[in-house]
Amino acid sequence: MLKYIISSLFIFSALIGYSQEETIVADSIATDTISTKEIVKDSVVYKQRYGLRVGIDLSKPLRSILDDNYRGLEIVGDFRVSHNFYVAGELGNEEKTTQEDNFNFTTSGSYLKLGFDWNTYENWYGMENIINLGIRFGLSTFDQTLNEYQIYTPNQFWNEADSGLTGGDMLGEYSGLNAQWTEIVLGIKVELIRNIFLSGSVRLNYLINQTEANQFPNLYIPGFNKVTDGSKFGVGYNYTLTYLIPLFKSNKPQKKEKVKEEKDQN
Repeated sequence: MLKYIISSLFIFSALIGYSQEETIVADSIATDTISTKEIVKDSVVYKQRYGLRVGIDLSKPLRSILDDNYRGLEIVGDFRVSHNFYVAGELGNEEKTTQEDNFNFTTSGSYLKLGFDWNTYENWYGMENIINLGIRFGLSTFDQTLNEYQIYTPNQFWNEADSGLTGGDMLGEYSGLNAQWTEIVLGIKVELIRNIFLSGSVRLNYLINQTEANQFPNLYIPGFNKVTDGSKFGVGYNYTLTYLIPLFKSNKPQKKEKVKEEKDQN
């Protein structure tokens, strides 16, 4: 009987010890759970597309339809070099006839702009919209034709301005003209559907250098637009529709913020 009691005590003691050990482990786990902990979510890796984006400036064909005195076409493109950096450029041709008070002239020529864009917009996961700042260096070669020129005199008593007098020695084509300038670009690109982007930009131009005829100044430069007397600044804009040709993809981890959770002490 005594042996039975002693055996029972040993078994009971062992059960109590095991129960206490299990309680300690459980309490330890619970304590770790209850304590404030920092959960760092795994970084999600997504593939970013790199490629060539090409398209046209929609404003120039539209203007060509609406304005009989204008014809123009501009091809645009950019290539993604890094996460936010793009090499960009525009190639175009314009012909514009301008009517002023005393003369009429036609400017015709081509231009090339090269530079870069920097995307300042942090996209949501999987999106590729762009708000960019950029710089361009532009150059243009063009001709100007003075179609009509009416001599203006302040003394209108004999109606000289209406007599049909023209500066015959000034009429004609002035060829071999060129100009160089820089542009600061502010633009936005939105992906309408897969690989199709609609964008717009405004540009502040600064004329660096130009060659012009002795008899007739450059009043319009293809790519630069209107030249203002006494100022080297100009403005421009475009509205483009482009298509992205994906060439390769690059992985970039998208970091997610650390989340802190606290469990109610109660």
